[in-house]
Amino acid sequence: MKKVFVLFLAVSTVAVVSLFSCSKENTSKNTTLKVRLTDNPVLADEVNVDIQQVRVKFSEDSINGWTDLNTYAGVYDLLGLQNGVDTLLAVGTIPSDVVKEIRFVLGTNNTIMVNGLTYPLSIPSGSESGLKIKVNKKLNGSLDSLLIDFDAALSIHQTGSGSYQLKPVLKLK
Repeated sequence: MKKVFVLFLAVSTVAVVSLFSCSKENTSKNTTLKVRLTDNPVLADEVNVDIQQVRVKFSEDSINGWTDLNTYAGVYDLLGLQNGVDTLLAVGTIPSDVVKEIRFVLGTNNTIMVNGLTYPLSIPSGSESGLKIKVNKKLNGSLDSLLIDFDAALSIHQTGSGSYQLKPVLKLK
């Protein structure tokens, strides 16, 4: 009888430990957020966007505005980010909350190459305020990722004078 009781106690202990170890919740109040970038095809040789900073805004005013992520600043050729290819733009540990918006702060080295010729890409109002995308996503767990599709095909516009403008079309995937 004593052997049966010890065996029952051992099995019960293993069952309880297994139950609690399988139901891990994110008990921390922070999430490591990764922002990734991808693109849809466009008829050009290169579409280069100079991303200097990635910032996030939360739904709660208690956070007080925008938070900067650790950004891998540089000039990104959007055409290299097609057909399932993406790149890590920024990462940071932030409060587990609802991300309301993401902002890409751009530098001045934005260009397009068409038929071997490089043209500057002007960005109406984007150079001052950055490129914003509405997100409204609740962060889940201790690690979460957002994939931003920078749709170059819909974003590039050639003017009547032959210059090019970037009016960004950004989508959350």
